[in-house]
Amino acid sequence: MDIGVSAALLALLAPLLLLVAVFVKLTSKGPIFYACHWVGQGERSFTGYKFRTMVSNAEAMEAELQDRNEMRGPAFKLTNDPRVTSIGKVLRKYSLDELPQLWSVLIGDLSLVGPRPPRAHEYAQFTEFQKQKLAVKPGITCLWQVEGRHRINDYDDWVERDLDYIRRWSLWLDIQILARTAVVVFRGTGV
Repeated sequence: MDIGVSAALLALLAPLLLLVAVFVKLTSKGPIFYACHWVGQGERSFTGYKFRTMVSNAEAMEAELQDRNEMRGPAFKLTNDPRVTSIGKVLRKYSLDELPQLWSVLIGDLSLVGPRPPRAHEYAQFTEFQKQKLAVKPGITCLWQVEGRHRINDYDDWVERDLDYIRRWSLWLDIQILARTAVVVFRGTGV
């Protein structure tokens, strides 16, 4: 299912992918794509890609924000992140920045549905409880994203949703999450 759906979506969305790439390039300096260094199933590292939504020196700024204690815990984001570009805000609102991850699904690094993969430096902070989410292949979308990711304040709550997904996994649950993801994306309510 992952390979067939991702291949079909990449072909169908090719004009949109090209248009987004042009907008990213024309509206801010830097590369079109952001390389994400993630940890996946079985603690295997891999590189995935998103459309770049932040200024080109965002990584250096992240260290500064962390030093000022404005960012806490693994994988937490700022509400009004000053590093996000104007086009980046739109891409994030409608999850368009995530579309290049379909390539990672096609080549087998990600699944369409599964726990979101942590970045390598986030994984370094994981507790044994949090590492349990890596028991399955990570995905582009998950329960956390369709249940209102902006309303979940505790990382362990997010992990608990991932573990709930793993315990209850079925093809039907994946189809439900994909359908709910489409609604969240089109409404722009997932951020």
